[in-house]
Amino acid sequence: MTHSIALVDDDQNILTSVAMALEAEGFDVTTYKDGAEAFTGLMNRPVDLAVLDIKMPRMDGMELLTRLRKERDLPVIFLTSKDEEVDELLGLRLGADDYIKKPFSQRLLIARIQAVLRRRELESAPAPAEDAPETAAKLTRGDLILDPARHLCTWKGEPLNLTVTEFLIVQALAQRPGHVKSRDQLIDAAYGENIYVDDRTIDSHIKRLRKKFRAADDTFDSIETLYGIGYRYRD
Repeated sequence: MTHSIALVDDDQNILTSVAMALEAEGFDVTTYKDGAEAFTGLMNRPVDLAVLDIKMPRMDGMELLTRLRKERDLPVIFLTSKDEEVDELLGLRLGADDYIKKPFSQRLLIARIQAVLRRRELESAPAPAEDAPETAAKLTRGDLILDPARHLCTWKGEPLNLTVTEFLIVQALAQRPGHVKSRDQLIDAAYGENIYVDDRTIDSHIKRLRKKFRAADDTFDSIETLYGIGYRYRD
C-alpha cells in the first residue's frame, strides 16, 4: 500500500531533495512551504504522516501540530535544529511521534517514517485472539513493561509516551540488564545499521528518557551511565 506523506518546511532545497528521496521509496508526497498553507491543505487532503519543521513563518510546526491534533490523530515527525526546541516540544506534551535534528540524512528520515508507520499500523490492528501466538513478546524488567507489538511502555503501571527512537533504546538496554551497551550499539538498535548518527544524539535521547521516567517516578535510576563506555539497564 502506498503511504501519503506531507512534508512541511520553508527551505525549498529540503522540500525538493527530501520529496524526491521519499518518492523514490514509493511514498506519495505533498509539500508545503509554511504551517498555514499546510493546515489548509491537510484539512482538504489528509495524509498518513506529516514531517514538520519547527521554525516556519506564519505558523510554526508546534502550532500546526496543535491545530491538526484537534481534528485527527495524525502521526508526526518533527525536524528541529536545537535541543531547546525539542525540550519545549516535550514540555508542551504535543505528542510528536519522533524528531530528527538538522542536518539529517535522508536515509535516517526514511527509516524513522517507516518505523512510525509500522507502529501506527500495529496500534490500529485488532487485538489477536487469545489462542493466537504473539508476534512480539512483552518484556518485563521489574517495574518496567515493554510491549513491542503495541509500542507500549509502562513504569510502575504508569504509561509513558515514548517516541519510536526512545522505545527502541529502552528495549535494547532492558533486554540484557547489567550488560553495557555502547553508544554505537544503541545507535544500531535505534536507527539501524549503516545509518550515521552523532554519538551525542544517544546522550540527548537518554537525557530525555530519564526526564520522562522521572516524571512518573522521581526515584527512577535504572538507566546508568558508564562514562566513556556507554549505558546499562539496572533491574
